Amino acid sequence: MTTDLEHQAAKLFTAKDLVYVRQIADDELSGLPDEALEAVNDRTSLFVVANGEGEQLAIVEGRDAAFAAARAYEMQPVSVH
Repeated sequence: MTTDLEHQAAKLFTAKDLVYVRQIADDELSGLPDEALEAVNDRTSLFVVANGEGEQLAIVEGRDAAFAAARAYEMQPVSVH
């Protein structure tokens, strides 16, 4: 038996609302334009925000900033290792 609370939770967290946050891999850095990396202080602090299909939606400096960016667009971020 499914409760009303479970139905509400399912509506809140549909797959289209989920985005995945992970640290950018070294091999992904080589594909970025040099001018995009000029303002980055620490390249190891770059994080990717991606949808369920793995498509990159954003690259953000700092994990907290990546989570904040996702929430600003009303998405539910989850961490991927």
